[in-house]
Amino acid sequence: MTKIEPAALTSFIEASKPTDALNIDVHQHALAAQVLHNLQYQHDWSSLQLHTQSPIDNRPLPKPIVSGLPPHRIYVHPDEQIEMLKQKVQEKDTPAEREWVLPTHLREKWSLRKFAEVFDALTEVPKTALEDSGGKQQADGIGLEQTKSRRGGKRLLLATVSDDSTVVYYIVHDGMVKPRQN
Repeated sequence: MTKIEPAALTSFIEASKPTDALNIDVHQHALAAQVLHNLQYQHDWSSLQLHTQSPIDNRPLPKPIVSGLPPHRIYVHPDEQIEMLKQKVQEKDTPAEREWVLPTHLREKWSLRKFAEVFDALTEVPKTALEDSGGKQQADGIGLEQTKSRRGGKRLLLATVSDDSTVVYYIVHDGMVKPRQN
């Protein structure tokens, strides 16, 4: 009888299982690994990291969170959009920024309090692995300088995974942001 090999995603999740299962929910970690896999192989993100501790105070995060560099800029603040229009700069010509990604399942219930707990545990801009180890800040070796703060404050991508493994991404801000210009 022929042995059936597991799917690539299954192998990826198995290989990334946490070593300290006492502090990490294995199901939440598998969900985060699934989102990381989706970002890397379906959306061409680079420099992906899985975080289980707050970059602010090293306390455990409410749930594992992913950070990485998308292939293009995800969000432009309305004030920056106006400046870009005045200077005739195309959105595609602006450098990408590292982003936080919060993996969730479609059946999870979220409240403002739960979102506040996540935002309170995160920095405005995710650090690279090089920065975490005390190295000089550079945008993942591609020569783009990253800023420590950004217009509009903290934000993250809410990655919602459905039962059929579809992943949908929503931009969520910590607080109010004025609407974009059309």
